[in-house]
Formats: sequence, structure tokens, C-alpha cells
Amino acid sequence: MARRSLLFSPGDRPEMMRKGPGSGADVVIFDLEDAVAPDRKSEAREAVADVLSDPAFDPDCEVCVRVNADPTVADEDAKVALSDNPVDSVMLPKAESAEDAETLAGILAERGVDAPLIAICESATGVLRAEAVAAADPVDALAFGAEDFAADVGATRTSDGTEVLYAREHVVVAAAAAGVDAIDTLHTDIEDEAGLAEETAFALELGFDGKICIHPSQVPVVNDAFTPPADRIEWARRVLDAAEAADREGRGVFRVDGQMVDAPLIGQAERVRERARAADAWE
Repeated sequence: MARRSLLFSPGDRPEMMRKGPGSGADVVIFDLEDAVAPDRKSEAREAVADVLSDPAFDPDCEVCVRVNADPTVADEDAKVALSDNPVDSVMLPKAESAEDAETLAGILAERGVDAPLIAICESATGVLRAEAVAAADPVDALAFGAEDFAADVGATRTSDGTEVLYAREHVVVAAAAAGVDAIDTLHTDIEDEAGLAEETAFALELGFDGKICIHPSQVPVVNDAFTPPADRIEWARRVLDAAEAADREGRGVFRVDGQMVDAPLIGQAERVRERARAADAWE
């Protein structure tokens, strides 16, 4: 299951939540945390519950709900919005320890919700403990939140992002070590399509699997950046075909296009195949 693009929709805006899957995002996230004012939390929970329980709401993408970080508030989120409603994943904000993930998983279990977690590391402590968060059993993906992180450490946000580069790299390495998806931070300028494309291409180079979007217009740009070009897809096809032949012959190393291929390159080819399938580009 690819997670190239993850689109946030405010939990108190049912019309936006219903339209989210039509954006082409791989994941739509109904947000009960930062996107909802404190005095509208109850209304947002009811709105999320209404959308999730509506038989007419039949998305062809992953549906995630971001709950609040405070366990007491998260429990209320789960009780109202998630109990007895279908959801594919739950997002844990401000994750700073494996215990944070275990606590939320316990809350969800008590409410009858069985869903993996997407944990966001968005503080200095969260980034430093990213390895433990990513390795927690309930966690299926690790995301980086640059804006909250920069505010926490007192950094000034810049267009080139050098002030958050270490944190981005640390999160993606932690995710890779734990074998979970790595999700890059959002691009705040909705009108800056070129900047978003450049930033997403760099995220791909760093090793991220997907990127957070805050507007439907960002989704196709992000999806395009994470969709392998045709020549890369053909390379992956040749590698995987040769890998099958080598496996039948009991060989662990083989050559493709004059290049020696072993397990790491096979893994790269498999990732290309997964992303190409998400874009319907793998026949």
C-alpha cells in the first residue's frame, strides 16, 4: 500500500472530508487536532463519525483520523469518532516515545478500534527519540512535522530548509531502520507548485515514501514526484524478472544491464514497482 500523498481535511468540515478521496491522494486524514478550534472539538468528532459511518462514503484510498495528543482528549476522539466506524489508520501527533504509541493503541483497543498508527515526530524530543517511536509495535509509519519542530527548537524557517535538514534525515533513517513508511513534512505555500515539486523531489532523494499535503491542488504534484519515470520502471521490471530467474537457479547475485544485482537493488526495484502500481503505471 503506497502512501505517496497524505491529504489533511479539517474534522469540522464534512464537505471537505467527503471530497478528499476525489483528490487522488493515497491517504486522506480527517484532522481532529490542530485544524479544529478548541471550542469545535465536539462538533468535529460528530462530523467525522457521520462521514465515516455514511454508507455513501466509499473511498478508494486509505482513511486516517488524526486524534489529539492528550490521552484524555484522544480517548474522547476515539469514543465518538472512531468506535464502530471503519478507519484504516490513526495518526498520533507530537509523538515523543514508544509509550506514547502504546498508550494510544491501548485507548483505541478499549474503544474497539484496530488500526495501525502514523506517528508524527514534531519536537526536539520526538526527533531524538524517533528510533524508539518507529520501532513501537503499533506504528506503521513515521512522519516529520517541520513547523512544530522549528518552533520547538527556536529555528527560523527558510526556503531551503537547512534548519530542519538534520531532523528530516534523522526521521527517515529511523523509519527505515524500523521498516516503516517515512512521511515528509508539508509545504506551507499552497500556491508554490514549483517549490513543492522541488521539495518533494528532494524528499524522495532523502528516502521518504510520501509527503503531507494541506490542499487538494498539492496532491497531483506530490504523486507525480513519487511516480517513477518510464525508464526506471523498465529497469525495475528487468531486475525483478532476472531475480525470479536467479531464484529458480539458486543464485543470489546476477547481472542486469552489465550491473551486478543483489538484495539491496532488488529492494529498490520492488519499491519502484510499488510506487508504479500506485500510479497505475505497472502492467
